[in-house]
Amino acid sequence: MYNSKITGLGYYVPDNVVTNDDLSKIMDTNDAWIQERTGIKERRHVIKGEDTTTTMGVKAAKIAIERAGIDKDDIDFIVFATLSPDYYFPGPGVLVQRDLDIKTVGALDVRNQCSGFVYAISVADQYIKTGMYKNILVIGSELHSHGLDMTTRGRGVSVIFGDGAGAAVLSRAENEEEGILSTHLHSEGQHAEELSLIAPGMGKRWVSDIIADNDPNDESYFPYMNGQFVFKNAVVRFSEVIMEGLKKNGLQPTDIDLLVPHQANLRISQFIQNKFGLTNDQVFNNIMSYGNTTAASIPIALTEAWEAGKVNKGDLVVLAAFGSGFTWGSVIIRW
Repeated sequence: MYNSKITGLGYYVPDNVVTNDDLSKIMDTNDAWIQERTGIKERRHVIKGEDTTTTMGVKAAKIAIERAGIDKDDIDFIVFATLSPDYYFPGPGVLVQRDLDIKTVGALDVRNQCSGFVYAISVADQYIKTGMYKNILVIGSELHSHGLDMTTRGRGVSVIFGDGAGAAVLSRAENEEEGILSTHLHSEGQHAEELSLIAPGMGKRWVSDIIADNDPNDESYFPYMNGQFVFKNAVVRFSEVIMEGLKKNGLQPTDIDLLVPHQANLRISQFIQNKFGLTNDQVFNNIMSYGNTTAASIPIALTEAWEAGKVNKGDLVVLAAFGSGFTWGSVIIRW
């Protein structure tokens, strides 16, 4: 049995910065309202025609592969997490394989929204632990802006989300005391509709239904979120799954060197920080600059933290996420 470790990290965000003041010009909102509720000051939006979920993922992946010190053809497998694929099918995993011109390795798409990167890391970790693969490329990438209701009607959701991508290379580690120590995954589907995008989907409204109705008031193809309900569940599940990971490895909150939570809402991160008695230096947040980039938020934040020198050899790093599904999870890493 092997261990897996993160050997390379990279991220990419579009150049186009959208501030809260920019949004106030197209919907009834303001900077103070958004910051008070979310902590977000600005986010990045793709300019149509310049980037897609796949191209952002490819740009992040190239950086991660270079930093891992390997060639693209050393990649044995690709795991791509997103809720915003370029196409309904095929998924972006194969598009990355094509665009990076990697040999015909397997490519898997993970549809677990905000916890997508945690799930993707867990999948990759299992493949490496069993010895099946040696180097796996894991990507989280999201293009939200093209699918948001950028009007006053949709402001409760649309002000939160941004575009971007992050990537990591997981490689085989001979030392069982370093790398990914454990991963922990959960779901509670009874609350699936509390944070969802219903259409187009085969279950209720497909493209033909939307076209036939031609209803300008149809909101089924815009994201819906029961914000207060999601917040209340998130703070509970975040705490539980972090403690689950620590206990599994005989650790305590005081052992955490850096917590990188999914960037859903700065208030959630601050609640968890206070509950675990962590300092500002022990929790990395960048939602202020990028908004919620869903499956991309953890790899973007982890890469920025690493670039800033906040992740060092021997550190205990904890990744944790909660989101649509409901799904949640944690990753415990000895760097």
